Amino acid sequence: MAITFLISVAILLGLALFLYQEVRRSPGPRLWGRTPRWKKRVRVTLATIPLLVACFFFWAFLVEPNRLVVRQETITIDKWPRELSDLKIAVISDIHVGGWFIDDKKLRLIVERTNQLQPEMIVILGDYMSGESSTSHRVEPEVFGTVLKELRAPLGVYSVLGNHDWWWDGRRVRRGLEANGIKVLDDEIMEVKGRGRSVWLAGFADLWTRPQYIDETIAKVPQDEPVIALTHNPDIFPRVPQRVSLLLAGHTHGGQVRFPIIGTAIEPSKVSQQYVRGHVFENNHHLFVTTGIGTSIVPIRFGVPPEIVLLTLRSQ
Repeated sequence: MAITFLISVAILLGLALFLYQEVRRSPGPRLWGRTPRWKKRVRVTLATIPLLVACFFFWAFLVEPNRLVVRQETITIDKWPRELSDLKIAVISDIHVGGWFIDDKKLRLIVERTNQLQPEMIVILGDYMSGESSTSHRVEPEVFGTVLKELRAPLGVYSVLGNHDWWWDGRRVRRGLEANGIKVLDDEIMEVKGRGRSVWLAGFADLWTRPQYIDETIAKVPQDEPVIALTHNPDIFPRVPQRVSLLLAGHTHGGQVRFPIIGTAIEPSKVSQQYVRGHVFENNHHLFVTTGIGTSIVPIRFGVPPEIVLLTLRSQ
């Protein structure tokens, strides 16, 4: 990685020097009393284009995927219990351990930054695994689980699994996480008690690899109790009952590449482009989609930095 970085810097410097020389270069001898500046403008333009392209690839492959930002969001929920107002939840997703820049050092940084936020609850929304490729390697859950074990939240750490986890071995990923104190919910519910009040978590199975029993799962929650649901893929949102105040999801990576004005280079949601990232209010309940941390297929991020989200839930 260090050699790739140095070579890339050398290429950028070379292109910048070439552009500088073209800017300084004389436009040529005067012809018929006028200086032919159009030729110089063409040369400068042709020198600028490869520099801009090189800057894009340098940032998108070698800088932005290695960033880690903290994004703070507040969602006001109608009929949310006042005892649970300002509940702080750290949201992490799509770590893809062993992927581009996601090594042991980065994983420990994720844990450290999350703990510094002092959340009351932590949720991880799946896709821990990476495949074997030229830019990634598989790290077993028994290994990364011992690092994630250091996550700290008084109300606990909870998770669902994603398509990459099930494409490998979802049962083994679950065992590796739960052996290290992270509770996995797969069409299951959990009562979480805090501040003298209960909030219920419902975790749904992955949309691409497993059958979902959404209504059956929510039916297990006592009536009139507050419910937060966890899923990997946000495309299930239209099927989630309105009694679920908030659905938290990942999976999309925010499209990984997002240009100003144009938007995302791909459409990561098959249901709605609104589900690509951030907060959505629809059918009287809320969806929040984090853009996650790792990369998939192509190890690139542009305009969508890796993020940890600190979500504050506020009563109306």
